[in-house]
Amino acid sequence: MPEADLTLLEEAAREAGRIALGFAGRDPQTWDKPDGLGPVTEADLAVNAMLEERLRGARPGYGWLSEESVDDPERLDRRQVFVIDPIDGTRSFIAGGESWSHALAVVEDGLVTAAVVYLPVKGKLYAAARGQGARLNGRPIRASARETLSGATMLAAKPTYDARHWPGGVPPVTRAYRPSLAYRLALVAEGRFDAMLTLRDSWEWDIAAGELLLREAGAAVSDRTGAALRFNNPHPQVSGVLAAGARVHEGLLSGLGGSAGRG
Repeated sequence: MPEADLTLLEEAAREAGRIALGFAGRDPQTWDKPDGLGPVTEADLAVNAMLEERLRGARPGYGWLSEESVDDPERLDRRQVFVIDPIDGTRSFIAGGESWSHALAVVEDGLVTAAVVYLPVKGKLYAAARGQGARLNGRPIRASARETLSGATMLAAKPTYDARHWPGGVPPVTRAYRPSLAYRLALVAEGRFDAMLTLRDSWEWDIAAGELLLREAGAAVSDRTGAALRFNNPHPQVSGVLAAGARVHEGLLSGLGGSAGRG
């Protein structure tokens, strides 16, 4: 079923891109979510509505978890669940940027089995099914095989480099950033960057798709303590994300030590 689910996700992601691009550059209506959870636009809502109708119509037995839907605890009783971010990087979308994405995943018994991250402006569709490898626009991709953390290229927000997180000192890495967390994960899976790190609690819909891309591309991926990621949790967050090739992943965990800080 992962292969069939992947085809479904790819087709739905391309339709999501068509819808979102129809709003791009037209100053879409925008609202601020409560509790400081960021902006949402009419494009997010339109994409979410299409995805829910299309995906749940094709797989009525699957549960549903989306950033733009009211969470229904019924999903906890389903073996398979769609985990969806209709537009990841909404601020970039509003600003007319290119690095926003659609992130779609199927989770079965806590593990991601099919995943797509699609950037319609860039024309980049990342896809993976469990045991089938990861691809970008149909071409196999592989994570970096870098052996050392020193000098690695790393995607992370500025607070991540606060000295309080690094007992032995902030590692000497080349710093970069992209506004879409799903895209950051995909770029590491692609091998364009050696690592990505966020120490903040992370919503499942931001990272589920990228987590499978990384695993299928040969990267190590965990929460900030090194524990494996599991999805469809009652509270749909995980304790940060750390992704890199095996040796660089080990170096990051070692550098972070026992730090419980977030950034």
